[in-house]
Amino acid sequence: MKTSFIELKGRKRAQALLDINTFEEILDPFDRIESPHLPAQGIVPESDDGVVIARGTISGQPAVILSIEGSFQGGGIGEVSGSKIAGSLEHVLKDIQNGKKIIPVIIFDTGGVRLQEANYGLLCISEIQSAIVALKRHVPVIGLIPGNVGCFGGMSITAALCSTLIITETARFGLNGPEVIEQEAGIEELNSRDRRLIWDTIGGRSRFETGLVDQLVEDDIPAFKKAIIKAVTEPDTISRTRQIEHYLSIISQIDLSVKNTKTDFIELNKKKKTEVKAVLENKPVEGKGRTWFTILTEGASSISEYPSLLVADTQFEGKLTRFIAVVPNEANRFPRARRGEVGLVEGWAIAKYVRQAIDEDAHKADKRNIVAIIDVPSQAYGYHEELFGIHYACAAGVDAYASARISGHSVTGFIVGNAISGAFLTHGMQASRLIALNDPSINIQAMSKESAARITKRTIAELEKATQKVPAMAYDVASFNALGPLDALVTITDTTHPDSADIQKVSAALGKAVHKADDTLNQRLETPNAINQGRVYSRLVRTKIGEQWN
Repeated sequence: MKTSFIELKGRKRAQALLDINTFEEILDPFDRIESPHLPAQGIVPESDDGVVIARGTISGQPAVILSIEGSFQGGGIGEVSGSKIAGSLEHVLKDIQNGKKIIPVIIFDTGGVRLQEANYGLLCISEIQSAIVALKRHVPVIGLIPGNVGCFGGMSITAALCSTLIITETARFGLNGPEVIEQEAGIEELNSRDRRLIWDTIGGRSRFETGLVDQLVEDDIPAFKKAIIKAVTEPDTISRTRQIEHYLSIISQIDLSVKNTKTDFIELNKKKKTEVKAVLENKPVEGKGRTWFTILTEGASSISEYPSLLVADTQFEGKLTRFIAVVPNEANRFPRARRGEVGLVEGWAIAKYVRQAIDEDAHKADKRNIVAIIDVPSQAYGYHEELFGIHYACAAGVDAYASARISGHSVTGFIVGNAISGAFLTHGMQASRLIALNDPSINIQAMSKESAARITKRTIAELEKATQKVPAMAYDVASFNALGPLDALVTITDTTHPDSADIQKVSAALGKAVHKADDTLNQRLETPNAINQGRVYSRLVRTKIGEQWN
């Protein structure tokens, strides 16, 4: 008889995978490190905050399992749970760098960011992603998506970064949940009640057949163990997030006049890379991203072949700097990415031009700076985006920016407009230094208010009231700054039409940031705001893990 893995709770899943009598839990429930942000909203916290850190061996190989409990807050990632995962992966990396091989395994049963902690979730997910990119240089990072909740939101981007993904037929794997797409784009775009369509788009078997996961397994504990061992012992393959030209080629061949199916995706996947490019029309729309790109590059022409992504190299503060901005294009082939959203093209194109800089500077002692100019209203919410793996396009951007930072490039994010959800994770959150304009019109958050209200079953008024108790739920840039991620919050007279004094002030702040090349995101935890109030529990969790790790 088969022994179900899906039916087990998070802790039991970790125990089931590890060799008998090797299970050791770090920061277990008796340590009582709970989310401090949930009780203020009338939500009962969990003593492990829905994440289990388990050490042991799998077939004799040292391993660390990070198991997300989907039954607590939908497996949503908050400050404590996210810091448990990020902090553990950071310790695994240190051990590996000291000569000890450890295999990290992440069990994804998550809807993504815990909306009751919103921007804490975004920050922690970006830190988890940074650790995965660094770890993949040394060992395979294995992801399991068993089922129940599935894997969505920012954590789907995280899963897409893994070296190997193992899934069951009853699991779902996509960036935007069907209900959110329906909320944002309408029922004609995706009917969240059409179950057959949903499973054919984001279900486990569909993801396997379209090549977006590596192994499809039965719901059986031995099957999962066998799949993990296979992932550890098989030769390395080129990560999907680095197969940039392959996926850009697929995207260029999609016939958007019809509703494609997984069969169309499978056929396009089989084709060799085509040199035939889709006709890309450009109907530019003014916006802060375009404005500041033009100012900072002194009007340089974009080298990007994609109208919705501006890329230029120019001298800035005495050093060659690559500026990158996602901008609106009313003629974008993909209708859901016309207002400056990060869609399929934009995610893969970001990866292309960041990796171009990495490759060109690989053997140079002095590597160019990279600056992401950030004004992104969200990722693209659309059926075709989900079918063709927008979470992989986003993950490619994440991988590229993190790799640039690890390779010695200074990577800085400059927030001039909105910075929302998966778009911000893709374009900006892997910057080791962030500065922002002190502009009350800027929104920084994990999801639009309308969708957040629907998912959390609250009214917008109730959401806004909760932000008074939990600043991480707020949308304004000042509240984001209070969490500690910003190096500078720059106040100028006009953020849309800046004068020479405004430009000089921004250039000075940005110049100070780009001269700092950090290979990790750890400095975010060391700012005065982070230490004094913003990341107290993020720091505490890492301290406690460190005390117990050795």
